[in-house]
Amino acid sequence: MTTPTTSTTAPEDTAAQAPRFLDVHILQTLPFSNVNRDDLGSPKTVTFGGTTRTRVSSQAWKRPTRLAVEARIGERALRTRRLPLQVAKALAERGWPEDLAELAGGQVIRSTESKLDLEEDKETGKKVTTASLLFLPDNAAEELADIAEQYREKLEKALGTKAAAKPLLPKDAVHEVMKSRNGSIALFGRMLAEIPGAGVDGAVQVAHAFTTHGTSVQADFFTAVDDVDQWATDAGSAHMNTGEYSSGVFYRYTTLDLRDLADNVSDPAMARELAEAFLTAFIQSMPSAKKNSTAPHSIPDLVHVAVHSDRPVSLAAAFEKPIKAERSGWSAPSQAALDAYAAKANRLLGTAGLIHSAYAGVDGADRDGLGTRADSYPDLVAGALAAAWRQDGSTTA
Repeated sequence: MTTPTTSTTAPEDTAAQAPRFLDVHILQTLPFSNVNRDDLGSPKTVTFGGTTRTRVSSQAWKRPTRLAVEARIGERALRTRRLPLQVAKALAERGWPEDLAELAGGQVIRSTESKLDLEEDKETGKKVTTASLLFLPDNAAEELADIAEQYREKLEKALGTKAAAKPLLPKDAVHEVMKSRNGSIALFGRMLAEIPGAGVDGAVQVAHAFTTHGTSVQADFFTAVDDVDQWATDAGSAHMNTGEYSSGVFYRYTTLDLRDLADNVSDPAMARELAEAFLTAFIQSMPSAKKNSTAPHSIPDLVHVAVHSDRPVSLAAAFEKPIKAERSGWSAPSQAALDAYAAKANRLLGTAGLIHSAYAGVDGADRDGLGTRADSYPDLVAGALAAAWRQDGSTTA
């Protein structure tokens, strides 16, 4: 087995060679599918190099990646506008009257004394949703319910009076919960400007994926048959419609800012664990749109990882000139183009900031521009982590 290698530096060069960015480049073939739709149900597109390509938004690929990370580390974070409802439900399950629980749910927002506004729920007419989308650890609602428990008597006295519109819970305690974070938030970040200190600069940056070649939308006409008494009446279709799909080889790119991750997670061993979970999830994840009708569960054709000390490097420009399909398809020439462009980028930028470079692919071909060949994607991830962290979880810097 060929093991990815990490370059070594002299002691005086250690600071300059501190691992900073972990780049992941993926070429992946998707069959007839539509994993990310626009507002009209058609595959998303982008014009690049004067050619229309199929595109998958960064959000579409980040969500399954985030969910996979959370499953791997055993921690969830929830993005919701229904935090007051969550708190009210938690209190109701503890035996609180419904009206008192709803008051407490609204108070977790009012008591922040911030620009976090409550909005009226269209179904119930009650102000139980927030104007802003919150991203909090999944235990936040229970912790806020615990705070409400401590001030139950105060809430009971205010119920049905004008005092109910004023902050009744301790702001600092509520803020502490709203500012809490877990591994998922440390990786992907959080925008919450209304509460000082609650925002988190995400360590993960994800590009929109796009095909390395030009594509066109393919229409699929389909029908559905009414199974009840279909032979007793006209045997025609009960429903007819057209779906739109495409296929191709996608270039996917992400970079993990190791310094931002270290700032968000105080424990280096935890930072390494999160990095491993993210890299593994990003390689294996797949957006789920139209999965029941297309099952597009392919694996990457090629994955290239690089650890840089100076700056992240996208290789998207390798495909500014659209790849032309050979008799073997688009995948092989796309891999060759990525390899060639990476070699040019290394020559132009120099390799002083390139700490580690490796790749793995389904065809096992040599790709000198992509570094050392690994036998598997798990080996590839392990090599990248070894380049950035010691075995005990501390950084190599």
